[in-house]
Amino acid sequence: MRDGRQYNAPPCEKPKKLAQTGILPCQSILRIMKKTIPRARPTIAIIGAGRLGQALAIALQSSGYPILALVARSRQKAEKAAALVGKGSGKAKPLALAANQLAELPETALILIATPDDVIRATAETLSTLCRGERRSTFLHTSGALSSEVLAPLAAQGFQTGSIHPLVSISEPVSGAAALRGAFFGIEGTTKAKRLAAGIVQDLRGSSFTIKAQDKALYHAAAVMAAPHLTALVDLATEMLSSCGLSKRKAQQVFLPLLESTVNNLRTSNPQQALTGTFARGDIATVRRHLQALSLPEFAEALEVYKLLGLHSLQLAQKNGLDAQLVKKIEEALEARFPIES
Repeated sequence: MRDGRQYNAPPCEKPKKLAQTGILPCQSILRIMKKTIPRARPTIAIIGAGRLGQALAIALQSSGYPILALVARSRQKAEKAAALVGKGSGKAKPLALAANQLAELPETALILIATPDDVIRATAETLSTLCRGERRSTFLHTSGALSSEVLAPLAAQGFQTGSIHPLVSISEPVSGAAALRGAFFGIEGTTKAKRLAAGIVQDLRGSSFTIKAQDKALYHAAAVMAAPHLTALVDLATEMLSSCGLSKRKAQQVFLPLLESTVNNLRTSNPQQALTGTFARGDIATVRRHLQALSLPEFAEALEVYKLLGLHSLQLAQKNGLDAQLVKKIEEALEARFPIES
C-alpha cells in the first residue's frame, strides 16, 4: 500500500527501482524467508539401535528431527537406547520396540535402517509387507558396502530408497553423535532419496558426495583401508615396540603424536608430499636393518605388511623424484625372500 492505494510493480521493474519504492523483489523475499523460516524436518524411525543408530538418533534429534521410534534386537536394548537419546533433549523419548515388533512402528516420513549388513535385506522384505499403502516415502540404510539395491522389496512397493553412510569411526553413541557433525557422508539411491539424505547431511553441517551403486563395495573397501586397517596397523606396530621393552599401552601412547603429525601433514598435502621417513629419503641401509630385525618368526606378519606398504611408499617417493636406481635397489631388498645384506 502507498498513500492508501495498492501499488503493483510492473513485472519488468528492476530490483534497484523497487528498492527506491521500499518494496523488495520476490527473489529477495524468498531468500530472506529461507534464512529465517526453519525447514520442517521429517519424522524418523530408526531400525538398529547399535552405536551408529544411537549416534544418528542423538545427532538428528539435536538438529530438529523428531525421532519417533527406535528398534533393537530386544525390547530391553531398545528401551536403554531410547532413554539415552531422550536424555537431556527436552523432547519425548522415542518409542522403544524389539525387532519382532516392526508392525508397531509409527508412521514416519523416513525410516533409517542401521542394522548389520547381513540383515538389511530381510528387514526390507519384512517392512515391504507391513508398510503397504502408508504415506511414508523414503527408506535409507547406513551400510557402506551395500547399495540401495538391497532395499529392492521396498522400491517395488513404490517407496524411495537410498543409502547414507558416514565416514567416521563411532565407538560410542554420545561421542559418535558429535563426530557426525561436520563429517563426510557417501550417499546413493533414487533422486528423491539422495535429496533427503543430502538435506540430513547439511543439517548435520557435514558434506555429502554421491557414489554409484556399482561402486559401493570399492568405496567401502577404501574407507576400511583408511580407518579400521589403520587401527590394525597401529596394533601391529605397538606389538613390535613392546618387544623393545615398553608395555603395549605405553607403546600406543608413544605413537599418538606421530600419528597426529602424519594426519596434520595430510590435511595440507597430498600423500606423496606428506610422505616422510626412510622410504621418502631412499635410505636403503635402514631398510635392510628393518628387514633383518623383522626376520624373526614372531614378526612374520609384520614383515609381510612392512614389505607391502614399503613398495607402495616407494611409488610415492619415486613420484617425488627419488632416484630410479635407488628405488630399484630398495625394491629388490623388499622382494627378496631373505634380507639382503649391505
